Amino acid sequence: MAEQFREIIIIGGGLAGLIAAHQLSKSGKEVLLIEKKNYPFHRVCGEYISNEVRGFLIRESLFPKEFFPAEIGKFRLSSVKGEMAEMDLDMGGFGISRYVLDEFLFHKSKTAGAEFLLQAQAESIDFLPDEDRFRIVLNDGRIFYSKHVLGAFGKRSKIDKYLDRNFIRSRSPYIGVKYHIRIDYEKDLVALHNFEGGYCGINRIEQEKFNLCYLGSKDHLRKYGNIQDMEKEVLYKNPHLKTIFENAEFLFEKPEVINEVDFSPKLPVENHILMLGDAAGLITPLCGNGMAIAIHSGKIAAEILITNLSRPEIEKAYLSEWSRQFKSRLWLGRRVQWLFGANKVSDFAVSLVRNSGLIARAIMKNTHGPVIK
Repeated sequence: MAEQFREIIIIGGGLAGLIAAHQLSKSGKEVLLIEKKNYPFHRVCGEYISNEVRGFLIRESLFPKEFFPAEIGKFRLSSVKGEMAEMDLDMGGFGISRYVLDEFLFHKSKTAGAEFLLQAQAESIDFLPDEDRFRIVLNDGRIFYSKHVLGAFGKRSKIDKYLDRNFIRSRSPYIGVKYHIRIDYEKDLVALHNFEGGYCGINRIEQEKFNLCYLGSKDHLRKYGNIQDMEKEVLYKNPHLKTIFENAEFLFEKPEVINEVDFSPKLPVENHILMLGDAAGLITPLCGNGMAIAIHSGKIAAEILITNLSRPEIEKAYLSEWSRQFKSRLWLGRRVQWLFGANKVSDFAVSLVRNSGLIARAIMKNTHGPVIK
């Protein structure tokens, strides 16, 4: 089978990979993006995007205005027992499904000149120091060589195992579950409802639909045997979640589910691969800006590669800028995580939002970034 060369190969076609593909192709770079699925498809995701990236998306004609994303400006929090507090979001954001947004960005990137290889998966990525390039072997045996590789393969991938990344050696106690629903619910807020062992978010997306997505306990799923029984025995103890689940029209035949959701620190550059989005570090969902971080990291990587620096300079520049923009935010997200998913601490979190607005806003501000230029 003939070997092929591309200047830049991106592994993974989520937000980070798609943004990088668009920006690099727009600048005249030769880009191939490899994605194991075919667009459109659903992903387990909160589907709320902080407005920190809105201006950038608009400037680059990447804001999906034709799908009428939901405008969101309020935040609601409930404890395991149902105690509730609300606050305005200083920056706010918008809601849109990954099913719609990823396909939209896919077509934008193709128009900009990016090449896509869909329903294909990288089995191995090796840097060849003597040749100063990468060798990528796909699951069908095809071999590609590339000057640069961007890793945008998400939260957990077989490539992480191949690269023997530190976080992949440990097991995570979390699962992620997502539905799309129709329900009579407030349209301008993102709500976060605690339950024992996790928390569930709800916000409006396009076409008057709502995203319902939660981070739960793998042990609870094992104990109750299936997702539906786990929801009734655990999530329903929060009266707000019970009301949502009992009154919603569920639009999927079955939920989207992912296992081993891991918030352990990761390295943004490994084996000379620039890691983007969740592959570089996963912010806890309660912070609500993982999608914005993915978009921003794709933008940063593209801007650095466009400069045509040497490999050491590129890696140093990306690590420096990634750390400056995201490292403290991910660290704070992991620290704030303890305020959620249990009776007493979730009561404290609600009290904090209700009675200590300055502290709550400071946490919100420091887990989000400024409007990107």
